[in-house]
Amino acid sequence: MENQNTLYLNDLAKEALRVSARWCLFLAVLGFIGLALMLLVGVFWGFSTQSNPGFGIFGAAKKGIGVFYILCAAFYIPPVVYLYRYATTTTEALRINNTESLAFALQNLKSHHKYLGVSMIVLIALYILMVIGMVIYMMRMASGV
Repeated sequence: MENQNTLYLNDLAKEALRVSARWCLFLAVLGFIGLALMLLVGVFWGFSTQSNPGFGIFGAAKKGIGVFYILCAAFYIPPVVYLYRYATTTTEALRINNTESLAFALQNLKSHHKYLGVSMIVLIALYILMVIGMVIYMMRMASGV
């Protein structure tokens, strides 16, 4: 016989999850809208057919900005999808009272938070490297090398 722990949610916990799911759905929809705008800007800037030689270096920078926006959008897709899955699956799990669906929803919330946490660690590391690089550059400029 298996020792199976069962977790029961009272009405307060269910209502908290329901409200959380609604807010997360709102944020996920805003995230999808932001993704669409980022992709539109990336395509507009990166792949516009207008090539005026008078733009000079701005023409090359324009393509770089477009690629940057597309890469940012690609980086932003997973957390928005995780948040959307959490919101929709939580709502459905609470509606039909399904523990497995709620577990799947909470796994998506965990994945969302983990993705953002790792992303913040990477960004902080990049900022630290940028500061170190700037200090080294300034020291070289000050020494006249």
